[in-house]
Order: sequence, then structure tokens, then C-alpha cells
Amino acid sequence: MPPATAPHSQALVDWLFLDLNSYFASVEQQMHPELRGKPIAVVPVDTDATSAIAASQEAKKFGIKTGTNIGEARRRCPDLITVMANHDFYVEFHHKIIEEVERHFPVHIICSIDEMACKLDAPRRRLDVALDLARRIKQGLRERVGECVTCSIGLAPNRFLAKVASDMQKPDGLVVLLPEELPGRLLELELSDLCGIGRRMEPRLHACGIRTVADLWEASSETLHRAWGGVCGDRFWHGLHGGATEDDVPAAHRTLGHSHVLAPEFRTPPAAGIVARRLLLKAASRLRRMKYRARQLHLSVRTEDGPRCEAQAKFEEGADSIVLARVLAELWERVMKQARWQRVKKVSVTLFGLVAEALPQQLELFHSPDASASKEQRENLSHVLDQINQKYGRDSVVIGFTPDTVRTFSGTKIAFTRIPDREEFKE
Repeated sequence: MPPATAPHSQALVDWLFLDLNSYFASVEQQMHPELRGKPIAVVPVDTDATSAIAASQEAKKFGIKTGTNIGEARRRCPDLITVMANHDFYVEFHHKIIEEVERHFPVHIICSIDEMACKLDAPRRRLDVALDLARRIKQGLRERVGECVTCSIGLAPNRFLAKVASDMQKPDGLVVLLPEELPGRLLELELSDLCGIGRRMEPRLHACGIRTVADLWEASSETLHRAWGGVCGDRFWHGLHGGATEDDVPAAHRTLGHSHVLAPEFRTPPAAGIVARRLLLKAASRLRRMKYRARQLHLSVRTEDGPRCEAQAKFEEGADSIVLARVLAELWERVMKQARWQRVKKVSVTLFGLVAEALPQQLELFHSPDASASKEQRENLSHVLDQINQKYGRDSVVIGFTPDTVRTFSGTKIAFTRIPDREEFKE
């Protein structure tokens, strides 16, 4: 393990940020010893037309990374091995990793499937103690999760800088950024190396005269407010300079949904409509499991020719699959009329206006008792359907006709900013 790149053992840090290295690919190598030491790319489908969703450290030496086209990747590395993604295993390993980290210290925020952060308490803020904690976590992962599952750890005064530090030494790094040393090693970075500065943000910074990290450091909070077009710029300035930010607090759920890029055989409007309903029912099941109700549903489709069409509807708050399916059917007609019933490339459904089940519901003044009873019965029925599918497997019972070909695609996928629960693989 490389040594930590920081002196001042009596200095203080507040955050430990852990970033797993080449996570999906590392899990595959841990599960399949024959893949260890070889360049592999994890893919969603078995075709050279797709893109890598993860690459092993060996593949990264050839410039292969997340998003690299597999055909291009094979030209760069003829010995590349492609592996179909096993999302359920990645979630299982994720929970094992959380358990191991929490043997040493509680995880404060789970940032994504391969990132988590710990807000250190007073006894562990001292740098020498924090470094010892980081090394013990690394050792624990090797011994109890697997030798292929390595991580880079950053220690810093806030979560933003701890994340930056974790990116500065990969794989298996351990880097410290101290307030008194700033900007220090930050000046070695490119703007795009900083979390929050992507390909769209960089030109906006250039327009404000910011082309280097040194320029960014010297810029005022007002300048970054203008560059970001709002308070996100102020937050970035505070984070960069070592101050606490709102990002240090876990966010509440505001929306919940699923999207899917359709295979060619699902792109006719009737087939795409079935996919949309399947995505909605999956989201509704998550909604109930998380003990939320929704007030609005948004539907978006992108046609093969490019334009996006969308519609949304408000309704009495609920988590009833039958009513939600009826609302979706109305939205589908509206959206497809906008799209002139063209072939559909991508479907997205989103539930929002979420409220916790524990909150009191506002009753309708002229609601009949029969209507209230009917709603309660439908919600109870939806919960029963969830229980059957959890016990006997995904899609054991479905609402409406769902061909087997649609059922095969609808297994849970991992977005890096959202980690599915184990139960979701049966929804």
C-alpha cells in the first residue's frame, strides 16, 4: 500500500472519502480468478456497438474507460475481454463493503455504488488517527471482501476536498489535503479533475477568465456564482477553500423513477408502451417499499429521430399501481400524439411530489366513504403483489400483459448515484 502523501500528523481533518477502484471490473475479477491481471471491460450487452460501463486497471492502461465504445476498445487492446454486467453481485459486494467499513467507523453518506464518506468524530479528527483508520479500512477490505477490491481514500476538511483527494492517487491511494496547505497540490490538477466541472461547465468558467485551478482558486465567490448561474457557485467556492457545504448533509428523496434505452425490437409504440408501464410498476413498488406516496407522474420519450416529447399529470397522493398505470396510459396517448407515433428510442418515467406515508393525508371534502375504501383496497392489493413477487421472484404477478421479452430486460440496473436495495432485484 502506498504511503499517505501528507505530513503534520497533529493536524485535523473532518472527512474520510472512500472511492472503490474500477469497482464493477474489480468485483468480476474477485469472483472469477481467471480474469485477474487481464484487461476486461464490463458491458450491458454482448456487442461491439455498446460502450464499457467499467474497465479494469489493466484495460485503463490502454485508455479504455467508462463510456469507451467496445469496437474502439478492441482496436486499442486486441486482448480485451468483455464481461456481461452482473448488477445483483455488485449490490451484494456493496453491502459487504459497507459492513466492513462500519466495523471500523460509521458511514455518514453513501454517495454512489462505489463511493462513501465518513464524517470523523473528535477522537479521529487528528491526522495520525485518521490515517490509521484509513489503513485499517483498506486492510479489512482486502481480508474480508477480497484482494481485488481496492479503494482510494481522501482525508480533508470537507467532503468535497476529501473526494478530490481520493481521485489524486489511483489505484489504492491515500491522500490528505489540509486547510493550511491549500491550494498546494490542487494547482497540479486540471479544471476537469475537480468534481462538478464537466464539459459543459468548463467553457462557462473560461468565459469568466478561469482557465486553470490557480485562476479558480483566486476567483471570488461572486465570480463563481455568475459562472454557475446561482448558489451552486457559492457552494463550490466554499468547498474548494475548505469550508463546510450543504453537500455534507444527506439529501431527502425528491423524485423516484426509471429510464431505459430500448433495444430495436421494443421501439414500436405498442412495445414501448409496455416497457413504460413495466418501468412505472417497478418505480411504484420502490415507492411503497420506501414508504412514500407520490403526487405527480412525468413521462418522457425520445424518438429515434431525436426529438423528446413529454407530459405530466397531478393526482391525489398515493402509491397504488392500478391508479398509476391508468395515469400513465393517459400520458402515453398525449406523448405519442406529440411524437406522431414514431418509433421510440428511450422511455423515462418519474414520480415526484413525494410525501412520507407517516404524514397525515388531506381528505377530500366530498369524497365518499366507498371511494376511500376502494383506494385503501387497491393500495393493499399493490402491497400484496409486492410480497408475492418478493417471495416467488420478479414478475410472478404483473398488472397488464407483459411479454417475456420485456420481463428479461427489466432487472435492476445500477445508476452510480443510486444503489438499489436487495429487494429491488425481485420487483
